[in-house]
Amino acid sequence: MSFIKERKFIYLGGALVFLVTFWWFFGSESGEEKNLFASPKRGPFTVEVSTTGELRAKNSTSIRGPEGMREFRIFSVPVQRLVPEGTMVEKGDFVAELDRSEITSSLQDAQLELQEAESEYESSQLDSTLTLSKARDNLINLEYALEEAEIAVEQSKYESPAVQRQVEIDYERAKRKLKQARKNYKTEVRQAEVQLKEIEADLKQEEREVQRIRDIMKDFTIYAPEKGMVIYKRSRRDGSKVTEGSSISAWDPVVAKLPDFSVMNSVTYVNEVDIQKVRKGQKVDIGLDAMPDKKLTGTVTSVANIGEQRPNADSKVFEVIIEVNESDTTLRPAMTTSNTIRINSVDSTLYVPLETIHTRDSTNFVFKREGLAPVMQQVVLGLMNENSAIIHEGISSTDQLYLSTPADTTNIKKEYLSQEVLKKYKQQKDEAESGDNSAKKRTTRPVKGSN
Repeated sequence: MSFIKERKFIYLGGALVFLVTFWWFFGSESGEEKNLFASPKRGPFTVEVSTTGELRAKNSTSIRGPEGMREFRIFSVPVQRLVPEGTMVEKGDFVAELDRSEITSSLQDAQLELQEAESEYESSQLDSTLTLSKARDNLINLEYALEEAEIAVEQSKYESPAVQRQVEIDYERAKRKLKQARKNYKTEVRQAEVQLKEIEADLKQEEREVQRIRDIMKDFTIYAPEKGMVIYKRSRRDGSKVTEGSSISAWDPVVAKLPDFSVMNSVTYVNEVDIQKVRKGQKVDIGLDAMPDKKLTGTVTSVANIGEQRPNADSKVFEVIIEVNESDTTLRPAMTTSNTIRINSVDSTLYVPLETIHTRDSTNFVFKREGLAPVMQQVVLGLMNENSAIIHEGISSTDQLYLSTPADTTNIKKEYLSQEVLKKYKQQKDEAESGDNSAKKRTTRPVKGSN
């Protein structure tokens, strides 16, 4: 009987404990939302920027189409044939064929102009021959006239003085005509020579034009300048690659590249928020999507000064080039990489989740728990990463912090840091920012085209 009473007391005690526990967790909130808490952690803290990139060879040889197309008013040329991308070629192997229709039209126009120049040259030769022939006949006739005048002078010795004078005047006139005709003949010969030289120069120019077009037409069949793997050029505007049917610009007639696989770059794009953290010389951990087990390292070698709008991107991004430290025969252009840029790290520090941090009127604070009531505590923030932030002053590792704003903050207690503490950390921040700006100026190259 006593055993049954003992069991009854045990059951009643357990029920009482259950009711108290139930009331503590549910009834004590009086219908209010249950608060979640987090405690600060102490340990190593890293700041990283994670991006996705694409492998490209640092150095490569360009496979170029014909140069000088703009001289013939050709500004783009469609591609007719290409070898498959990734083809291993030897020096002199076929790579691509460009459409010759427009350059063929230019050749036909140039050939017609050449024919006209040839006709003009032949006609000028005939005209010169005919003109000079007439001039020579005229000289012969004038020589005969002079000879006749000379005979008349000899025969006039027995004539009256008036007749003799008239004959002498006719002789002098014939003599002057012959002299003038001989002088004019030399001028006509010189004029004919100059005219023929001008027409011949035009003819030679038309011949050179036709030959230049023929030489450029040969370049419409493109061959590899050396041994390597063919990787087609990618457009910076939309990222598309050269394919059959696309066009090659006369300003930049590069069709493909032969990459040097000994040194590879990972080309990535960083958003305008994170780009402020990225600097040349920072270390990078690189992973390959195609080979998850392979881990590489790299160094940031270039940070763009000007942002660009990339396809499928909501905001401006900045190009960042990362040089891969390791040389690996398995690395190929266009492989996708995962890049983790190591911005900063602290061996041991106190940090909290970002959800616990709030800002009002440029003041950073957290809500920490004191007993059953929240306290609004001012804090000094340090480095931040995607999930957490370092707290320099304001809390300890034993505090419990609200992960969200408490339901009622009407008469909440507020605790502020001293001005001496705030001034100290502000000075440290100003010195750090000054150093960063100086480093940025040293590593920033002038923008091309800027003054």
